[in-house]
Amino acid sequence: MTSTPASFRIKSYGCQMNVYDGERMAELLGDQGMSPAADGEDADLVVLNTCHIREKAAEKAYSDVGRLKREDGTRPMIALAGCVAQAEGGEARRRSQMIDIVVGPQAYHRLPELVAEAAAGRRAVDTDMPAISKFEALPARRRANPSAFLTVQEGCDKFCTYCVVPYTRGAEVSRPFADIVNEARALIDAGAREIILLGQNVNAWSDEGRGLDALIRLLAKIDGLERIRYTTSHPADMTDALIAAHGEVDKLMPYLHLPVQSGSDLILKAMNRSHSVESYVRIIERVRATRPDIAISGDFIVGFPGESEKDFEATLALVEAVGYAAAYSFKYSPRPGTPAAVMEGAIGQEVMEDRLERLHSAIGRTQLAFNQSSVGRDTQLLIERKGRRPRQMIGRSPWLQSVHVETDAPIGTMLDVTLISAGPNSLAGAVRQARAA
Repeated sequence: MTSTPASFRIKSYGCQMNVYDGERMAELLGDQGMSPAADGEDADLVVLNTCHIREKAAEKAYSDVGRLKREDGTRPMIALAGCVAQAEGGEARRRSQMIDIVVGPQAYHRLPELVAEAAAGRRAVDTDMPAISKFEALPARRRANPSAFLTVQEGCDKFCTYCVVPYTRGAEVSRPFADIVNEARALIDAGAREIILLGQNVNAWSDEGRGLDALIRLLAKIDGLERIRYTTSHPADMTDALIAAHGEVDKLMPYLHLPVQSGSDLILKAMNRSHSVESYVRIIERVRATRPDIAISGDFIVGFPGESEKDFEATLALVEAVGYAAAYSFKYSPRPGTPAAVMEGAIGQEVMEDRLERLHSAIGRTQLAFNQSSVGRDTQLLIERKGRRPRQMIGRSPWLQSVHVETDAPIGTMLDVTLISAGPNSLAGAVRQARAA
């Protein structure tokens, strides 16, 4: 029998939704009387909150489990959580005897019960995906960073041929309107000044006929909330009303993350993406007509099966045409069980690496150009963390740019600044005025 843990550490991989889930698991464990392990100290319980998007994610998770064995031969209680846990299920404990708990992303509200079961020497596995929302079982929000995540939607019904999310997170489910508003208010009371609405397809959120635009408009009326963002969006769910909100809701920041994945219609069709390059560009044009200063970011996959050099050059052309303020790009990674994993026309690693480098260069040019175009702007900065130098603080502009300033203002302060210089990844600002947190 293993003793009940008194301290814990949570390591979250991958997407922002995993970060949110990690925060919520920490709150659950805290409510059971456990404390986060101090830096440099061993934890009694380690939760590996895994991501299954990339190739060999399961192998990496098991490797991380193995590294938790201490020099004296002891180890902490180990919980494998997240999407790898969902994909592996009970097989995870058979593959590694060090794993005590396996809990999927839709069942982590049961983590305290699973810890108790493991401490009693019983099988502790839960990868169910119940229709009843797990959020009802989670504790109230008591602490929050100045910029806080709030999950409003989970799962995906799009079934892109490369993506494992529908199998690890389940079908699209929207949280009730009232529950989201209550959690938003709790986050603000706990210190949040900006809320980032999260979902696998966040703009597919709906409740009683209301879409994401209605939720944003209501949240904007809450006193103390300064900023609203949302991610990740799908082009198929960019409604007229949501586009209009970008021009009508002052608290909705001028930033839109809208993944496209490829600039080739042939590849988009093979990916089972529901948009074309033309329809995607039309959305961008409409959003910019509504909010001319908006920053656009996106996601790209290079080396998808069958991608020719012509297809890839179309992606480079799209990057230049859109002028992304930021973008995330990855080599195609086959996921077991997805249709793309058995498609013909696999692209060699050297070709993928070359294309990824060229894409990074193209994105870097448009990102630098966007940052340079911001120089001279008077804007607001939300201070989020300390910089490396004395009095240096780092915050985010409305366009999600990282900006460093010299100030004695604490984390959570809103600063009026002038952007005075720009590099490819960050900008410098000069403080004009601070507004108290």
